[in-house]
Amino acid sequence: MNGIKGFLIDLDGVLYIGDQPVAGAQAAIKTLMRSDYTFRFVSNTTRKCRKTIASRLSAMGFEIPEEYIFTPPLAAVAHIKKTGKRRCYLLTTGDVDQDFEQVCVCDSGAKQDFVIVGDAGDMITYDSLNTAFRYLMEGAELIALEKDRYWMAHDGLSLSAGPFVQALEFASGKTAIIMGKPSTAFFDLALNDMGLPPGQVAMIGDDITTDIGGAYHAGMRSVLVRTGKFRQDAVRIATVKPTHIIDSIAHLEDIL
Repeated sequence: MNGIKGFLIDLDGVLYIGDQPVAGAQAAIKTLMRSDYTFRFVSNTTRKCRKTIASRLSAMGFEIPEEYIFTPPLAAVAHIKKTGKRRCYLLTTGDVDQDFEQVCVCDSGAKQDFVIVGDAGDMITYDSLNTAFRYLMEGAELIALEKDRYWMAHDGLSLSAGPFVQALEFASGKTAIIMGKPSTAFFDLALNDMGLPPGQVAMIGDDITTDIGGAYHAGMRSVLVRTGKFRQDAVRIATVKPTHIIDSIAHLEDIL
């Protein structure tokens, strides 16, 4: 890829699916290291904190420093710090709340400054959504850690945060601030850390909208992999097309 000096790489669906690494993914990352490409990982994963994600990748055989991983909670924390406000209602699951410990005060009995919604799995109930709705109607700001429609779980396609964020937007009349992909501000966090302009970076992902579309609008080139939640019908109707399509990240060397 002429002119490309670095890559932003998605995690779920690109490096691994469920608890299994994609065949050849570890070797592909080692190839990037040997070839002196700069790279960072940008994931809309919101069920695990950054430290847990790094540990999980290590267990799968990936040698990836924690500081190379960028997730929506990092962007949300940066936004919250700028406001000087701290009262948060977290509609999340897993241990992602650990990323917010230093900036958020979570008191369910108080009026909230922020309603923060991630992929919350079984924590999404009528009661939890209604609680979030009431906080929004009382003045809280709606923060979407991501707005993906679905993702590929170990047992098949599963709803992500997007449908529930949109329900809260519809009910409250508010528009969520999106922290993860395809937000250009989110991509900028990783690009700035790399020290590269978007024109010298390509995004590798499995989502035609958040990865490929987001990369296009951020001024990057893109590589779509046929793993994870890749769907040919979604590519066919998409208005933004990837620069390259490969079977998996294991074939990245074919287009370098």
